[in-house]
Amino acid sequence: MTNVPDFEALVRFLVTPFLESPDALRLDFEPLLDGQRLWIRVAFDGEDKGRVFGRGGRNIQAIRKVLKATGSLHNCSVHLDVYGESSHESSAGGSDRGRPRGGRGGGSGRPRRGGGGRSGPHKSPRRKHSQDDA
Repeated sequence: MTNVPDFEALVRFLVTPFLESPDALRLDFEPLLDGQRLWIRVAFDGEDKGRVFGRGGRNIQAIRKVLKATGSLHNCSVHLDVYGESSHESSAGGSDRGRPRGGRGGGSGRPRRGGGGRSGPHKSPRRKHSQDDA
């Protein structure tokens, strides 16, 4: 597989739907180590940042995964950097280590929502109505 994917078109395809002004999207590509690595930098309007990143960074994580998977098919390591993103945000997008997670074995010590912390078929006591109450 010697053909290299068009990463510019792929990035535009993945990012543009989240942008209010797609014309503001700016891309910069820096190939490193004889094409073995590719550093992609994207910039867009600040007001679009929330949509591009998504809740909890899910959108940007998905975009990065698609780019990395595409690169790995062509023996190329791909890294996406967002202009204006702090180093904390970019490192948080790549790893879940050090962050509490929900789901199985979350270890928060609190009962999950909706369960109420009850483990068995408990019923709350009901007051019986008698004819005297009427």
